[in-house]
Amino acid sequence: MAVVQRSEFTLALNQIASERGVDPEVVLDTIKGAILAAFKKDNPEVELDESYTADLNSVTGETRILKDKKDITPPGFGRIAAQTAKQVLLQKIREREKDAIIEEYTKRVNTVVNGHVLRFAGPNIIVDIGKSEAIIPPQQKIPNEQYFLNKKMPVYIVEINEEKGREIIVSRSHPGLIEGLLKREVPEVSAGNVTVKKIVREPGNRAKIAVYSESPGIDPVGSCVGQKGVRIQAVIDSLDGLEKIDIIQWNADPVKFITNSLSPAKNLNVKINEEEKLARVEAPQEELPLIIGRDGQNVRLASKLTGYNIEVEGVEMPHESEEDLSADVSGLDQATQVEQPVVEEKPKKKAAAKKTASKKAKTPKKTEKAKE
Repeated sequence: MAVVQRSEFTLALNQIASERGVDPEVVLDTIKGAILAAFKKDNPEVELDESYTADLNSVTGETRILKDKKDITPPGFGRIAAQTAKQVLLQKIREREKDAIIEEYTKRVNTVVNGHVLRFAGPNIIVDIGKSEAIIPPQQKIPNEQYFLNKKMPVYIVEINEEKGREIIVSRSHPGLIEGLLKREVPEVSAGNVTVKKIVREPGNRAKIAVYSESPGIDPVGSCVGQKGVRIQAVIDSLDGLEKIDIIQWNADPVKFITNSLSPAKNLNVKINEEEKLARVEAPQEELPLIIGRDGQNVRLASKLTGYNIEVEGVEMPHESEEDLSADVSGLDQATQVEQPVVEEKPKKKAAAKKTASKKAKTPKKTEKAKE
């Protein structure tokens, strides 16, 4: 009969079960399986079946190999059993710790966490996110962003990849990253007083965010922008300062929503075709560059944000006649002239009067000299 010393196994099992939250029964079952595997390795001629079992006493640490409930433990097998138990116990602890970590981060999927770059693995970036490592695949990077060792940055937890060893996949390009950053920077968003309806991004270039509030007295756009733009600037800085962000007032009326989404362009005439999800927008020629944006980016993001395919047409806006314009200018001049004498002209008239009097006083002298 082989006995595994209590100090090497039982006390360790109980201590670790208490500290790490490991179920002792699960560990014991795993150790039994490992001990049978060790027995098979030392006795390759044996064909293990259901008649073979490993008996492990969690109190005394006694380990036996049974066949049909008969003890067939080989001499000296106790040392092998002790080593096997120790290895399995450590392995089980690591697995349990990983399970606990994965369980924690599974609950945090679709949230933002802080991380820093640990290393590079081919096209992937390995990031330390606290209790675990995570991976930023190439498609989850921000184009043109510079990544270097120990760079600190917030990331968005996309998923736990069960097919590849339960990898934690995080992103720098996901729209959810911006929403999470807004919750950090804007109390009205985190409290639910301002709702983020939708976010569309072209990572590293531009993003549009539709926001809405049912709370009276709260300006959703102003809340997100912050005083002097400090709140939205903090979000932009977290994206490495690479992305321009437009905050849009959401509206249930598609015409108003589309008009808002194309800001800062003005004087738009929007016509909706609900069946085709098409919006035709007429705008002054001078507003077209603002509406379309660089390489069509502004109108493209507006289409994604509103869910309508937006077609833009430039039109000539009616101008005022020359007579109307001259009348406006004349009226403006008259208004200006009324104000000037009250403030500035009186001192000038006094100065002019003094000069006139002086000239009159000097004139006779000059005349007398001329006669002489």
